[in-house]
Amino acid sequence: MQDNQPNPPEPGSQAAGASGTGSDNQNQRYWFHILGQNTPAARNLHAAKLLDKAWQQGDRVCIICDTQEHAQELDDLLWNFKPDAFIPHSISTSEDAPCDDPVGILLYPPVASDWDTVIVLSATLPKDADQYRRLALVAHNDPAVLNQARGHYKQLRAMGIEAKVHDMRR
Repeated sequence: MQDNQPNPPEPGSQAAGASGTGSDNQNQRYWFHILGQNTPAARNLHAAKLLDKAWQQGDRVCIICDTQEHAQELDDLLWNFKPDAFIPHSISTSEDAPCDDPVGILLYPPVASDWDTVIVLSATLPKDADQYRRLALVAHNDPAVLNQARGHYKQLRAMGIEAKVHDMRR
């Protein structure tokens, strides 16, 4: 698969902003990726790469999105992401029927204790985002999406979290 997009930093790696030792501060568990491309497809692909790397390292991973249509796009992408491998996942539309798979596409805010890595593609940052073990915000280079992601970033700062920024527009 050739997309001319740099590979995302490894979840759990220092490059991704995850803590490597107990002495690292809490902020090293949060990262913000700004893509050079300006398409939703590029954003979905980048999120899928992050998800796959985290899952390969043993994390339970979820992606939060806003609509059933977006969830279905992500589901289709994950089914076809690696022709020679399978990422066990499902779409979960309600907290009343939580996801039991190692990878979830959620249409509701995740419970922090249920997931190791949370990837946010939704318009709303969960109010308990500071409780997640690892959190990634992914924005493509579209003014509306960047503005929304900046809002998420400001919310994290208000919680005392300085997310590590990976700006791929340069």
